[in-house]
Amino acid sequence: MIKVQVRPNESLESALRRFKRQCNYSGIFRLFKQHTWHEKRSDKRRRERRERLRTVLKAARRNDPNFRGRNARPNRSRRARRAVRRAPQGESQERSSESALSE
Repeated sequence: MIKVQVRPNESLESALRRFKRQCNYSGIFRLFKQHTWHEKRSDKRRRERRERLRTVLKAARRNDPNFRGRNARPNRSRRARRAVRRAPQGESQERSSESALSE
């Protein structure tokens, strides 16, 4: 149960704002919304999996300054990306990248 004591010379609006913030941080609003309707077991598992994944990615972003996400492309220069796109059918990627570097 969340309790908020009104400080001396504090308006009721600011105390109410603090109470709402504490409720939001503790997850009471989320729990209340979850119990207002029935959620299928498969939907619940899917939602919880997404939440776990979100927390893992958030922790990874926080700990690694070079983190690029799970769908990130390899870090190639613009010229190298163009050379890979322009490569003709018969040539390999190595040959096209050599020609891009010689330009």
